Amino acid sequence: MLATGFTTTHATATPRSTTCAPLPASPAWYGDNRARLQQLINAYAPCTRPLASPGSPGEVTGRTGAPPVAVFDWDNTVVKNDVGDALFYWILRNNKVLRPASWSSLNRYLTPVADRSLSSACNVSAPVGMPLPTAGDTACADEIYAVYHGTTTDGAAAFSGYNHRLMSPSSAWVAQLLTGHTAAQITSYAERARAQALTAPIGTARQVGTHQVTGWVRYYAQQRNLIHTLQRDGFAVWVASASPQLDVEVWAAGLGIPARRVIGIQSLYTDGRESAHLRGCGNIADGADSVLTYISGKRCFINQDIFGIRGAAAFRPAPPGMHPVLAAGDSSTDVVFIGDAIGAHLVINRDITELMCQAYDNADGKWLINPMFIQPLAQRTRPYPCSTSGHTNTDGSLGPARRTDGSIIPDQTDTVF
Repeated sequence: MLATGFTTTHATATPRSTTCAPLPASPAWYGDNRARLQQLINAYAPCTRPLASPGSPGEVTGRTGAPPVAVFDWDNTVVKNDVGDALFYWILRNNKVLRPASWSSLNRYLTPVADRSLSSACNVSAPVGMPLPTAGDTACADEIYAVYHGTTTDGAAAFSGYNHRLMSPSSAWVAQLLTGHTAAQITSYAERARAQALTAPIGTARQVGTHQVTGWVRYYAQQRNLIHTLQRDGFAVWVASASPQLDVEVWAAGLGIPARRVIGIQSLYTDGRESAHLRGCGNIADGADSVLTYISGKRCFINQDIFGIRGAAAFRPAPPGMHPVLAAGDSSTDVVFIGDAIGAHLVINRDITELMCQAYDNADGKWLINPMFIQPLAQRTRPYPCSTSGHTNTDGSLGPARRTDGSIIPDQTDTVF
């Protein structure tokens, strides 16, 4: 059955043209997802709809003449695997981390024990400001790698004291490890990491410290087709990602998405070199380093950078007429902005509880679930614990997942895999 919730007929108005590009049927989508996406395109594309009138599906941005907006997460949504991971592994394998004067200066949420562990493992390897030899120094590489995954090599917490719905210190860590480099240098690292990941055979693993890590990335053909179709049919396609800005710009360019429509982790620069500080959003100032494109923070940057909503209002649901038509993602970091879309919420199933609770509950009938297009997961054997631990609170604790009306979502069975 096709999705409900938006109309595909428009009284007697005359369409602008009849030359819209259809979404290709091959390679295939799961179930009726392609048909439902085509229905959305037919409803909102500038090439099929009449001139926008107040309240019509064409009036979706709150700005005269502005195109309908589609927003995609990047890692494991548009591509298989994670381009932030790929860059992180590349800089460690190529000695691109400059030793900081203190490790805590890179990330304000780094715990004292993590600071000491990094200092012990790495500081004897290079003077301040010089590259650490992480390609061969496994102890240093392993400590940096462990912190990226949230602990020290001894298992102690690496980060504390942050809002778990606005900030992911591990995600920021990748960008902050490039402190001291120029934008041109970072772009070149991203380009080289991309080329290596795309040419590596599927299944390739690489050595980082003592770890074997994923060494390949692929664009999903179905998502490439969807993005190109949306672009040809007059949509403004944006990317909102919790990977570093310059890294995602390099990858997005491969699908014809310009840098001005990429929102990633945005570092601040001093004297032409990247600092450890981050651009703010809403009423959070630049350099406060307490928000990035993560859960509610992702909504803030979308509201601010796409729709021009300023101040604290950027963290709240946008007013009518200032929403994406389509939003796509794969993780709980995406759950808020995906839910904000007015036409369809496209979810790639990676077995992530908070997102899948909302997707399977399908409260508004507009949620589309698709297995991963490459190496899909097996069916989850137990229901998602939505009613008890389906939502991450600001302090990192878990509670019940809720609908917009406050009602609790019951546990959900995994059926699309």
